[in-house]
Amino acid sequence: MLTRIDLRGEAAAGLGRRRLDRVLPRARLDVEAALDAVRPVCEDVRLRGAAAVRDATKRFDGVDLPATRVPRQALDDALAGLSPAVLAALQEAARRARLVHEAQLPADTVTAVAEGATVTERYVPVSRAGVYVPGGLVAYPSSVVMNVIPAQVAGVAEIAVASPPRPGHGGLPHPAVLAACALLGVTEVHAAGGAQAIAMLGYGTEDCAPVDIISGPGNVYVAAAKRLLLGRVGIDAEAGPTEIAIIADASAAPGLVAADLVAQAEHDPLAACLLITTDPGLADRVDGELSVQVAAARHRERIEQALAGQSACVLVDDAGAALAVADAWGPEHLEIQAQGAAGLASRVRNAGAVFVGPYAPVSLGDYLAGSNHVLPTGGTARHTGGLSVLTFLRGIHVVEYDAGALAEVAPYIDALGGAEDLAAHVNAVRARVGGTGGASG
Repeated sequence: MLTRIDLRGEAAAGLGRRRLDRVLPRARLDVEAALDAVRPVCEDVRLRGAAAVRDATKRFDGVDLPATRVPRQALDDALAGLSPAVLAALQEAARRARLVHEAQLPADTVTAVAEGATVTERYVPVSRAGVYVPGGLVAYPSSVVMNVIPAQVAGVAEIAVASPPRPGHGGLPHPAVLAACALLGVTEVHAAGGAQAIAMLGYGTEDCAPVDIISGPGNVYVAAAKRLLLGRVGIDAEAGPTEIAIIADASAAPGLVAADLVAQAEHDPLAACLLITTDPGLADRVDGELSVQVAAARHRERIEQALAGQSACVLVDDAGAALAVADAWGPEHLEIQAQGAAGLASRVRNAGAVFVGPYAPVSLGDYLAGSNHVLPTGGTARHTGGLSVLTFLRGIHVVEYDAGALAEVAPYIDALGGAEDLAAHVNAVRARVGGTGGASG
């Protein structure tokens, strides 16, 4: 069922991006093209505020809302109406995520660079964060947990959640999303989706004050709007279609490998699934399992599209080559179902998250592992990490020097200021410590 890419006979050293960029499949997210569509929407929101959001919501979502703010009673009702099983699952997911993200909090550090001279690194949260929770093919209450918990742990004082309104739910976001917000104590939720929601968060409207940073995944129009507003606000990343790579050898259970490929393909027809194996026999067995599991899947059509589109099975000679292929692809999720999985995981350089062994499927990370499921896509794991507490923090240097420490470095400032022809820089120091610098004009 999966297209085969045969890289046997090629050494790991040669299996880098230069060799594989045009060989390995991946759905392309044309954010640049989408910019033309979202620019007028965002500009309209910048100029007209809430009225523009209302017009866009009516046009794109088929809902006419007098205001975006979800009433507090609707949040409380959604939480009260949540099934006990889902409530318990969200509570446990939040507990585990909070533990992991609390461990990420960096401590302030004080460095004495000389006697009487210190530089302190302080980590300060943004004042206000916007969280976008998508509402496309399915509802994502788990995304509320994954975005809100790191912001809360970081100490963000105000968190505003935006999620698309649904005609079938009285023009409000999905009740499960509202319930998750209420569970975490988020009281500011807006019924707004797409580019207009990002513009609302970034520029602010009569209903929603502007935020400092926007996090959360979405479709290509959300990604384009985030790119457009970058600079006015911070963003976590431009999320593209989801993806999984699985490194597996002859020891892997083909049924489990197939189940994980199907689970990822279930997200989106543009999901990319890559099986990397040293065993052609396993590839055959996985294909057999896929034919059975896909036929029985609830979302068969989108799974078939994903597996037939930007998905493949890559055959390699050894584990080193398998790791090289995975690093060249830089997947959002990387599973390792092979002998010595933990050792192989320690050698991975490019992945949003790594799942080790047969009992750590990506589905675990989506919900209950405690790790964050907002991860870099499209190969951006080469330079970007997943959502974390650090997303919502800024490092600020606090510099303290006494008179003696400043006098000690004054000659160096004389030299550097003179070399850069910045006499006032030199004089600003000499005014404090005396003497004349070489750059005085």
